[in-house]
Amino acid sequence: MKKQIVTKMMVGAMSVMLLAGCGSSADATQTTPTPEPETAAVEEQPETPAEPEADQDAIDQQKADECAALIDAIYVQERTDSTDEQCKAAKDAWDALTDAQKELVEGENADPDYFGRDTGDAKLDDPRNADDIGENEILVVSFGTSYNDSRAKDIKGIEDAIAESYPDYSVRRAFTAQTIINHVQARDSEAIDNVDQALKRAADNGVKNLVVQPTHLMHGAEYDELMDTLSEYGDTFDSVVVAEPLLGSVGNDASVINEDKKAVAIAVVSEAAKEAGFDDIDAAKEAGVALVLMGHGTAHEAKVSYSQMQTMMDELGYDNVFIGTVEGEPEETACEEVMEAVSEAGYKKVILRPLMVVAGDHANNDMAGEDDDSWVNVFKASGKFESVDTQISGLGRIDDIQALYVSHLKDVIR
Repeated sequence: MKKQIVTKMMVGAMSVMLLAGCGSSADATQTTPTPEPETAAVEEQPETPAEPEADQDAIDQQKADECAALIDAIYVQERTDSTDEQCKAAKDAWDALTDAQKELVEGENADPDYFGRDTGDAKLDDPRNADDIGENEILVVSFGTSYNDSRAKDIKGIEDAIAESYPDYSVRRAFTAQTIINHVQARDSEAIDNVDQALKRAADNGVKNLVVQPTHLMHGAEYDELMDTLSEYGDTFDSVVVAEPLLGSVGNDASVINEDKKAVAIAVVSEAAKEAGFDDIDAAKEAGVALVLMGHGTAHEAKVSYSQMQTMMDELGYDNVFIGTVEGEPEETACEEVMEAVSEAGYKKVILRPLMVVAGDHANNDMAGEDDDSWVNVFKASGKFESVDTQISGLGRIDDIQALYVSHLKDVIR
């Protein structure tokens, strides 16, 4: 009995020990569990910023400004040894610009129109800068224009008429405006002589008899500068004679008129009436139409020539024709003064036309341009007129004007 109890006690004790051992093993497993690998949340890391791109607007403006500076460098009245290279550099810079960059070109004189404006085909013109002149030369001196169409019709028109009338003379060209010469050269690769270049060309070619025909309207500042330059070549040629400018002698006051002014008045008024669809200026008057002829104007004493042209119109009975000037000199030729005179005379329809040898920048912009201060828009904005039209035609393309220049040459050549 005791033996059975002892045996049971031993078995119980062993069971307790065994359970205790199992319990310890289980506790160890529970207190040091192998952690489940956690799936880390994938956070979107910010992308490493790329190198900041250069501001395209700044690049565009920089390139446009560089081109503008090159244009301003050739918008000068003096030719130098670097002029040819500068003209090429300006055009190359322009050609390298995008369309957007070209619109940003703006300088002291530079703008997108310097190269971008379509003024016609330069190939229709003739720079008349060839050598092999011979002993007799007629040098036709003009202020010049960068408008290709007008240069071909107005200036070349005069030169062609002279060449046809004087086949024994070589006709050559010179411009007095170096800014225009540079513009045409840079844009159209057409090289036109300035006065000094033309005279040196004549001397190098052995010209003996030099005849100079200015196409200038009057004895103004440009004419004076021409005469100063010619004086430096006094001993170069056997003979040098200078024909009258278009309007002939100036005179002392507004009452002084001459046959040249009469011829110009009749020619331009007749052409304007015909272009407007009238038989003559009287027919335009009956239709209530006034003709305003816009000249350049000048502070030079020759400005009286404009007043004389108004006197000439009055004496011819053209009381619906009014003379104005871009510069407003003389004072009565300013835009507002002319507009008031037209209105007070009772005319409700107006035709604006240049009183200039060429229909260039002044005719296209100051007279007929889109800006608010152009004459056509000032006249329209006044509300005083039913219609305001423009004619973009220079004097140089009129046959009778060309004939007048030929007549001036005849007076000095004989």
